[in-house]
Amino acid sequence: MRQIVFPILLILLYASCTSKFGRILKSKDSEYKYKMAEQYFVNKKYNNAQQLFEDLFPIMKGKENYEDLFYKLGYCYFYEKDYLNAENIFKTFTETFPSSKRSEECEYMRAYCYYKQSPKVDLDQTTTNKAMSLMQAFINMHPNSEKQKEATEIIDLCREKLELKEYKSADLYYNLGHFKAASVAFNNILEDFPDSKLSDEYKFLEIKSYYKYAELSIEEKQEERFKKVLSECTEFVERFSDSKYINDVNKFITLTNNYLKKLKK
Repeated sequence: MRQIVFPILLILLYASCTSKFGRILKSKDSEYKYKMAEQYFVNKKYNNAQQLFEDLFPIMKGKENYEDLFYKLGYCYFYEKDYLNAENIFKTFTETFPSSKRSEECEYMRAYCYYKQSPKVDLDQTTTNKAMSLMQAFINMHPNSEKQKEATEIIDLCREKLELKEYKSADLYYNLGHFKAASVAFNNILEDFPDSKLSDEYKFLEIKSYYKYAELSIEEKQEERFKKVLSECTEFVERFSDSKYINDVNKFITLTNNYLKKLKK
């Protein structure tokens, strides 16, 4: 019997709460409605607070609590993981209240909303690039902000994701046997991310890809292409003399020289 009563009590309690919120939402007393919206916000019932703030939005425009409502509405969307609407509210807040002490925070939150929308690495990274751009703009505009460190860390995370996306594309070219395209793609990673801690790996993979491309080329083109392999290997040795790939690169130098000797014969 106790097992039946408990769910019924929960249903009745939920119905009571829903009915109470419905009465608040229909209330014509804007002060009361705002007070209840704040209570819901403090109690982390962001969906309820959001509905009330939205209902009050046109009524409170230009009034004393309008800025506070605007600010909290942005966070309601954010905590409900509606980052698209949250970004729009934070953006509009900074445009509407440029002199507010909360303007800097909302600039950061706008950029952070783009970061939260950043998709899986295999998908289009437009929002990731936008997050980086806005975070960099924030750093430039607020060099003394306490959010500087976090903004920099987010930029680094975004760059790592973009770098990984490029690597996966290059690796796919290689696995499909498109060795010239793979070589170009690995070289592009080096140019796009010159400070990457994996630069030596990308250079090695560029060499490996171009060697395969030269090896499969028609005989008339092989000498020219193997000479390019040697050129890239020389650059590697000069640039990454302490790399763990140095022995592998030296092997490619030996293999390439042997191939060139055969071609001359």
